Amino acid sequence: MTHYQTGIIDDLPAHGRYLTFERIPGTSPAEALLRLKTIADGTDLVVGVGRSLAMELNADLPNLGTFPALPDARIEVPSTPAALWCWLRGAERGALINRSRDLKGLLSDAFECIHTIDAFKHGSGRDLTDYEDGTENPAGQAAQDAAFLQGAGPGLDGSSCAAVQTWVHNLNRFKALSPNEQDRTIGRRLSDNEELADAPPSAHTKRTEKESFTPEAFMMRRSMPWADSSAEGLNFVAFGRDFRSFEVQLARMVGIEDGITDALFNFSRPVTGNYFWCPPILQGQLDLRALNL
Repeated sequence: MTHYQTGIIDDLPAHGRYLTFERIPGTSPAEALLRLKTIADGTDLVVGVGRSLAMELNADLPNLGTFPALPDARIEVPSTPAALWCWLRGAERGALINRSRDLKGLLSDAFECIHTIDAFKHGSGRDLTDYEDGTENPAGQAAQDAAFLQGAGPGLDGSSCAAVQTWVHNLNRFKALSPNEQDRTIGRRLSDNEELADAPPSAHTKRTEKESFTPEAFMMRRSMPWADSSAEGLNFVAFGRDFRSFEVQLARMVGIEDGITDALFNFSRPVTGNYFWCPPILQGQLDLRALNL
């Protein structure tokens, strides 16, 4: 399979910029999306479409819903739907800032940018806690199988579902823990990234262990740390052929399954929650046939 947005499974870039857009009332999105189609190669620019925009275009995307509000959760997880999401990827932050200005101008007659996150690769791919992120990601063909829809037909094959959350860390609280307490919060040793055999059920690795779900909950995590003058955290992004793997892991994290909440919530909370459908690629451009474009 080669007709997917390759940035979804490529190595993380040195820098990323995430732009979230709302629709401008009284405008038509078609022309703006057709312009976006020609510049989005799926490698340096990954694009996702929200449910409201898909509905406006009368698109039948069976896997695309709204980020769940989770009323039975023991930890509040916000749902903040948006129309369009763009992930700019590159080696240098200044170039991404200039590209984002061009992108916003390209879409300005129909979309307004409401949220921007500047992110970066930390070390070999670590969170700002210094623990490695995405250790359990599948590789090779297994990554493609987990991340991309197949067997659904033209315009859908090669598409992907993206769950996106901006998490804000209280790193002072985390760093105040002893090294052993930090390891038991994550469920891995910082020293060698090995999973703890005696990790508590609240450890993040236990809450999200893909093999413990039936069927197994595989997805591709492509998260990146972020920081600005007021806060820092992780921009969590997970891709899958649908949202099931993300949803069952999140339900366990917030205590719906067994009443035990993820120890991550002791020092970090999500402030956004979005679902997006990422179109496949056709002849080097976004394939928008499923959106009737």
